[in-house]
Order: sequence, then C-alpha cells, then structure tokens
Amino acid sequence: MHIAIKKHALALGFDACGIARADAVEPDAASRYDRWIEQGKNGCMEWASRNCEVRNDPRRVLEGAQSVIVVALNYYPAVFQPAEAPQFAYYAYGQDYHNVLKRRLKQLAKFIEENVAGCRTRCCVDTVPLRERYWAQKAGVGFIGRNNALIVPGRGSYFFLGILLTTVEFQPDAPCTATCGDCGACMAACPTGALCDDSTVDARRCLSCLTIEHRGELPAWVAGKMGQRAYGCDECQRCCPHNRHAKPCTDPDLQPGEEFLALTAERILQMSDDDFRRIFGHSAVRRAGLEGLQRNVRCMLAGQHFQP
Repeated sequence: MHIAIKKHALALGFDACGIARADAVEPDAASRYDRWIEQGKNGCMEWASRNCEVRNDPRRVLEGAQSVIVVALNYYPAVFQPAEAPQFAYYAYGQDYHNVLKRRLKQLAKFIEENVAGCRTRCCVDTVPLRERYWAQKAGVGFIGRNNALIVPGRGSYFFLGILLTTVEFQPDAPCTATCGDCGACMAACPTGALCDDSTVDARRCLSCLTIEHRGELPAWVAGKMGQRAYGCDECQRCCPHNRHAKPCTDPDLQPGEEFLALTAERILQMSDDDFRRIFGHSAVRRAGLEGLQRNVRCMLAGQHFQP
C-alpha cells in the first residue's frame, strides 16, 4: 500500500510524495520555533504564535493519526511576467494553491479510504497549524534550506506542500539528510537582510511577509528595497543553486492568464473591485486584497522615484 499511495499521488499530478510517522515534533525543532516566536521574528504573522501545542503534534489535528503523508507540487512558471511589470511571486501566478492542492489531496484520501476500511483522514493545506516543511523533511521529500524554503534535491524549491493525515500506519520513509552546506547565496541576495545566521527568517524585514501579510501602510524604509516587487519576493529562491534544476510547471491550474501577464503599475492603481475579483478571484493574491496590492505598487513607485 505504501508504494500504491505514492504511485497514485503522482498520477494525481503531484511531483513528490513521502510518508512520516505521526509523532510529536522533536524537542530541538519545537524549541527553535519557540525562540523564533519569543524574538518576535514572526512579525505581523500573529497567527504563528497560536495553537503551538497542536502545531507540535499532528495527532492533535486528527485523533488517532498514525501517518503523515506529504505531497509536493511544482509551480515554477513556464512563462514569466515582462521584466518591466510590477512583479508577483511565482507561487501567485496561477490559481490559489490552497484549492488546487486540497482538491487532489481529497482524491488521495478517497483512494486510501476505499482501500483501508474504517480508516480516517484529514487534508491539510497551510490553514491547519502543522509544520509542513518539518514533516516534508521527516518524510524524505526534501530538506529545509537556509532561506527556510523546502528544497527537493535535484529539483529545487518551487514547490507547494500539502499534508494528508491518516489513522493508517504506513511504513515511513527515511528523512532527508541533505543540507545547504556552506552556501550562503540566499543570505547575500536577500534585499532586506531578513535571513538570519541561525537559519531563521525575520518576518519583520521580509518583503514577502510585508507585502502580503502586513496591514496598513508599509514602514518608510521598505520603499527603497521594493525594486519591481508588487506582491511577495522570490529573491532567495531565484539565487539558490538548487533551482538551476527547476523545470517549468505544466499544470493548467497554475498557469497565469493573459490579463495577469498584461498588468502594469498604472492598471493596478486604476483597478476597480470588479477588476480585482475578475483577475484574482481564484488567486492567492486575494490575501493582500486590492487595497494592499495598490499600497504595494505605490510603495514600489516611490522607491523608484527617490533612487539616486
């Protein structure tokens, strides 16, 4: 059944699948997360400090859970925005990944339930307090890089992660033991110095967090760091040597539309609520909302205006 699950996951369009035993998060990993919260590095992501007991044990998410099945789905673009356009993080090019992954995870759950009588499952995509990258490493899918992204060896970091918890006890895979070694390319490339020496991210300085999660006006210093970014930041992934092996995504659900690719700063600033819903109604960009997106573009333009 272990092999059958992986084959079915690939048939559903996932690019990788691994299985870990559903245990409590290891004490060292839990302590590192607690320190990150204590130091305030979660920034405006207040939700990251909640439900820590649940976050540290998947059996609190699904009672009786025995296995953590982790899937990865490639999103590296096959076509890119024009270089002069306000740039969006690659993960936001297509449909909202929450919906894309959950639809397929439900199909994988159905496959298990049809083959193991009486079992229970729960699909989790980013909205449940689980540590996806931790479990992906435990399940052998990849390792957590110095930029805190999950890196799939030989394939890079442009992957969405989803988790399927089940009460079925499957044979676990060996954890991934690869590391970044002494490479510090992402730390050198980060435009705001948000990547710390202890391999954590200071969300208070991360452009991805600030342009997506932050509410209200952005701190004044952000304008000089925005470059062409309007939503998110891929700099620590773009420079990563592992992403030299990234292959374009062919999934139709994750392809950008023509109207998205034609966006300019002027069009975004003139965008109506109806325009926003039409272009981003099924996109992760809804997280920032029209007001947040226009705020980002104004900040981006301000930074360009004041550059010497």
